[in-house]
Order: sequence, then structure tokens, then C-alpha cells
Amino acid sequence: MRMHPLLVLLCGAAIAPGAFAQLAFQDVKGGKDHPLLSRFSGSVMVGYSEMQYEEAELPTGRPYFKNNKLLLDQALKLEGKYTRIAYVFPTDRSGLEVFRNYQAALAKAGMKVVYTCEKEACGYLGSYYNSSYLLRDGFLNSSTFRNAFNSGLSEPRYLVAKGAKADGTAVHVALLVAPPLRGDLGGVSLQIVEGKPMETGKVAATLSADEMARSIASEGRAAVYGVYFDTNRAAVKPASKEALGEMARLLQQDGKLKVHIVGHTDNQGAPAHNIDLSQKRAEAVVAILASEYRIDAKRLSAKGVGAYAPVASNDDEAGREKNRRVELVKQ
Repeated sequence: MRMHPLLVLLCGAAIAPGAFAQLAFQDVKGGKDHPLLSRFSGSVMVGYSEMQYEEAELPTGRPYFKNNKLLLDQALKLEGKYTRIAYVFPTDRSGLEVFRNYQAALAKAGMKVVYTCEKEACGYLGSYYNSSYLLRDGFLNSSTFRNAFNSGLSEPRYLVAKGAKADGTAVHVALLVAPPLRGDLGGVSLQIVEGKPMETGKVAATLSADEMARSIASEGRAAVYGVYFDTNRAAVKPASKEALGEMARLLQQDGKLKVHIVGHTDNQGAPAHNIDLSQKRAEAVVAILASEYRIDAKRLSAKGVGAYAPVASNDDEAGREKNRRVELVKQ
């Protein structure tokens, strides 16, 4: 299902603003409503955290105690852009009203609920949430705001919903609502995980010339991950200079060594396209080694094999990243 690209309907927007009690708090510094889901009218943001790429575990079952340990057997384990937001809302709004408004907004956005529970059916979800999400990393740093969740988490309402943004990117939302109990404010916790490929190339892991030599001696080949290209492009990026320099040093140290420069891709895209792309990339590497590093072109042979020689599964981004490589294969 595709999520509407704009804001989900403002939760509670049909109610006149004057009907809400006003809270004497300001939003937490640096916090902002998520572009896919707004706040319930009258709420104040009291916690905010955003990570461009992180793992998240969204409960889809009842946490339980065993041997004095709080355990959870059922959860969605996700990776992507991870946003945590906490709101408090006035005592004149019920947890049920807030929860139903969010339910309606998510449904309107085309998201499908994959798990939900209310009150006793949630088991020890409140305890699990406090230990794992709400109080982690100083997320809620005020006792006033912590109390909003501590009281209301004895009667929580919770759901996990799944959908997709307009560009097809998967998105998951975990919503927990703690009602206002014992004079404390009500609380809303949102966790939003947007699937996205991890930015790579942030850490250099280029083999040295000596390491390449040892790999070729023992295996007949050396995989090089420091040669970079833009998606669907064959031009070698400037960030590849270190890896190219080590390849050249290997060939300069052993003047008799002849190698195939073999280009590899992941399995995304048509096989014929990947073969052609990997061939052009291999040829681009040969051209640079010959022209900029003065390696005799007769010692080099370019070959593109596309996705036909993977070293890892192409079912996830981590595996696909390993498959996108250049190899030196001894002739």
C-alpha cells in the first residue's frame, strides 16, 4: 500500500482548537513532527530522536517475565531511518480518543495494521517500552513527562502498521498511547522506521598491495572494494584513488604479473545491462592503470561478469554491497 506523500490528516483536526486544554510546555528543542504523521491536536512534543540509519525492534507480541527477565519473542526487526517522538496530551482527552484518531489517520494513509493490543492484552508491554524505548539514552529527561507514561502504561493501547511512501519505500509505524491516569498527562510514543539503503563508502577498507599479492598467491584473485562508481555509471569516482594506487603498486612490484580486471555487480537490474555495465567499469579501471599509472596495457585484460559470481546473498543490501566489487584475477 502507498502512503500519501503529504501529511497524514491532522489527528483531531475536526475538533475546534478551543476545545483543548492548553499545556504550559514548549516542544523539545530540535524536535519536529514527522512529515508522514502529525501530532494529536493540543499535544506537546517532549522527546525527539532521529538516526539516518539504525536498527529498530518493534514488538508484535506480548512481552513476558521469565526468571526475573523481561523477554519478547515476537517483534519486527528493521533497519533504516529511525525516528522516535514522544508527546504528552491534556488530561481532558482520553487515551481512546487519541488512539482512534491515529488509527483513522494511518488507515487514510493506506497503512495496514499488522499487530495491535489494548490494555490487559498488551501484557508487560509498558514495562518493555519504558526499558527499551522511552527511557533509553535520556529520551525523556523530565520526571513530569516520564510520569505521563509510567502511570498510563498500565492501560496502554498499541499498534504496529506497515505501508509505503509514494516512492515505494517501506515504512513502519509503532504507536503507543498511555492514557492520563492518576492526575498525570497522557502520552504518545511514535517510532517510525523508513526503509532505506545504508550510505556506503564512509569507511575505507582498501587492501594494500602486499595484501593483494598474498590473496592472489593463495586464491588466484583479490577482491577490491575501494573502487567506486555512481549507480548505473562506469566512470571511476575520485574516491577510488587509494585503491587504484595499491593496485598499481602491486603490478609495479611484480613486473611479470598479468591480471584480469573483473567487474562484478549485484543482481539489481536486467542481466544483460549488468554484464555491459560491469564490462565498461572493468575497462575504465584498465584505462586508468595504463594511462595514469603507466602499467603496460598488455598485462591487463578487462572482463565484466555482472551478477554471475556473487560472494554473498543478493537478498539484502549488505550482501549486494559485497557483490559490487572489482577483482584482480591472475592470468
